[in-house]
Amino acid sequence: MKNSILLFITIVSVFSFNCFAQKARVSAAEKKYGNYAYIDAIKTYKRLAEKGYKSADMYQKLGNSYYYNAELDQAAKWYGELFAMTSDVEPEYYYRYAQSLRSIGENDKANEMLEKFNQMSGNDTRGKLFKNNRSYLDKIKENSGRFQVENAGINSKYSDYGSSIYLNKIVFASARDTGSLGQRKHAWTNQYFTNLYVADLGDAMTPGGVNKFDKNVKSRFHESTPAFTKDGKTMYFTRNNFLEDKKGKDASGITLVKIYKASFENNQWTNITELPFDNNNYSTAHPALSPDEKTLYFASDMPGTLGQSDLFKVKINDDGSFGTPENLGNTINTEGRETFPFVTDENEIYFASDGHPGLGGLDIFVSKINADGTFYEVQNVGADANSPKDDFAYLIDTKSRRGFFSSNRDGGQGYDDIYKFLETRRLTCEQLLYGEITDLATAEVLPNAKITLLDDKLNLISTAVSDEKGNYSLPVECGKRYSVRAAKEEYTTKEQIVTILKENGKTHLPFALEKATCKVAVGDDLGKCFGIKMIYFDFDKSDIRIEAALDLEKILDVLNQYPAMKLDIRSHTDSRGSFKYNEALSDRRAKSTINWLIKNGVAKNRLVGKGYGENLLVNNCSDGVKCTEDEHQLNRRSEFIITAL
Repeated sequence: MKNSILLFITIVSVFSFNCFAQKARVSAAEKKYGNYAYIDAIKTYKRLAEKGYKSADMYQKLGNSYYYNAELDQAAKWYGELFAMTSDVEPEYYYRYAQSLRSIGENDKANEMLEKFNQMSGNDTRGKLFKNNRSYLDKIKENSGRFQVENAGINSKYSDYGSSIYLNKIVFASARDTGSLGQRKHAWTNQYFTNLYVADLGDAMTPGGVNKFDKNVKSRFHESTPAFTKDGKTMYFTRNNFLEDKKGKDASGITLVKIYKASFENNQWTNITELPFDNNNYSTAHPALSPDEKTLYFASDMPGTLGQSDLFKVKINDDGSFGTPENLGNTINTEGRETFPFVTDENEIYFASDGHPGLGGLDIFVSKINADGTFYEVQNVGADANSPKDDFAYLIDTKSRRGFFSSNRDGGQGYDDIYKFLETRRLTCEQLLYGEITDLATAEVLPNAKITLLDDKLNLISTAVSDEKGNYSLPVECGKRYSVRAAKEEYTTKEQIVTILKENGKTHLPFALEKATCKVAVGDDLGKCFGIKMIYFDFDKSDIRIEAALDLEKILDVLNQYPAMKLDIRSHTDSRGSFKYNEALSDRRAKSTINWLIKNGVAKNRLVGKGYGENLLVNNCSDGVKCTEDEHQLNRRSEFIITAL
């Protein structure tokens, strides 16, 4: 008994000690986790899990640690352990688990998690996007196979990412060990802090040898994702909150990241300053300039952010000052992460997101920027550029269709790698909407007419102006329905609806504009003011049709404005049919036109008219002469000749 009691005491003591030790390790892991030291947290949590220690909170944090470090296959494993233990978790974990499952090809289970996420999350944009795009994998498949992708040739065994073009060079961030004894590692990733490196670009945008970028930009912490003005004299870049050897921290003691500006003077980068909208309590990162260099796009979690990080834009004023940052809105931003923007000279914005439907992790997406600053439908650029892992920091030269992106996909050299690509096929089918703007009455071309393109919800997309020959052209998307307006001073604005074919090519849409004011004299045809060539009747009938009534309303309006005006209304036919029949039919139609006007309030003594049949042909298309339908049409006409004013 004594021995048994002693053994019992020994077991309890050991168990108590182990529990205390495990709790101490959990406490240490949580401290590292709270300080964003995810690699160290992973090691501690894994050791505990391997010893059989189980905790939903531990599995959650272990999954997060891998998720935040883009190791989604491992995140899937530990989120799986979490959900095996409990389903009583926040909706966000259903989404993260779905993203992680997607990275290992378990799409059916990922969709199941997204279904539950959508049920639990209420108005979360990501849930709505999934619900409205259940066949998104088919769409991604359609968009795939458009890239020839290869290693950029500048990668190391460390993290290399976030490239930018600078005076025919590529500048990028790298955590490669430069050999310095003082080189420091970041606890979050266990990687060296990143600095900027540069390589010349040769034929086909192939990078050459890699060199350090500029010692004046380098700090003891992270530098990454530069953006340069075309003249190479101004640079915006991301850096930890560190300036003049002073490290800034937020309220929790964490050093976040900011966007800095530098100028190139005397062959070196100098005047490094943080931007005025930076703040110690939120991050700003990954700057990108608009082609006209008047707008800076960036990622941030500043107040007003919809999700974990959003894309913003800010105006750069002529004096170098900045406006107020604007959120790009919920067409682009979700409750997830949107980051790494890039804007082309074709009014496209590319960005990375884990909130829009993708293949797993961050995917690369693109949207057209409308003329009013709104955005068109967001599209996944497809596989090859995207993978089940993180794909981001996309840039493209729109002329050569060559560019670079970053990824931590399988088969790389390091933690992140830079890949170069050639886009062999455009994402969207290309169509050109074109036409001529003419005067409805005279058919003369109208230069300097404004053409406005709107989508099916009447959102402004783009505008154009007709050239000296009256021609205009606008790029449009295949299969889309548009409203198109043509406007010119002294003319009535006209709008037409057009549906573009679902194939590459051109769509013709001419406009004939009516003069807002039409100068007429006795003997003129009032119908020419409004382009009325004929009052249409059903075959072999003289009843006024609906479309004919619309034209007669125009005549009626003018007669009401000018009570002294009198008209001689003449109806003509082509030569087909017998002479007698044509004359009788045209006479009935002239009288029907007169009766319609009288019925609608015009005094009978202001109107005369008759039918002339085929008596007054305007061409040689008489009996026995072979003519086209268009030539016969010229003779089938209605005239409203002014006899008094």
